[in-house]
Amino acid sequence: MNTLRNQVQLIGNLGSDPEIFQFENGNKKATFSVATNETYYNANKEKVTDTQWHRVVFFGKTADTVEKYLKKGKEVAIGGKLAYSDYEDKSGIKRYVTEIVGNELVMLGSK
Repeated sequence: MNTLRNQVQLIGNLGSDPEIFQFENGNKKATFSVATNETYYNANKEKVTDTQWHRVVFFGKTADTVEKYLKKGKEVAIGGKLAYSDYEDKSGIKRYVTEIVGNELVMLGSK
């Protein structure tokens, strides 16, 4: 049952080209946003699409793959876990960040 804890799976489209950061030791970090859509009919029988945005981070060799193959609009399936962090911005306001730290990546759609 431990494998079910803190597990996220998404299928969606990249909202922008990935941002790549290279650490001093040569390892890479790839960050991008993924949009997921849910479609339903409201009480007036009108079709409604709800879009949610998710921040995704990959490290290491998978970040290399992200850099090489992923672009805005590409459809992907992602597996990973939720991670939370906070920081203080330039104005001294505490900001909170929720992101998915990916450990699996499948590129979907056409080439």
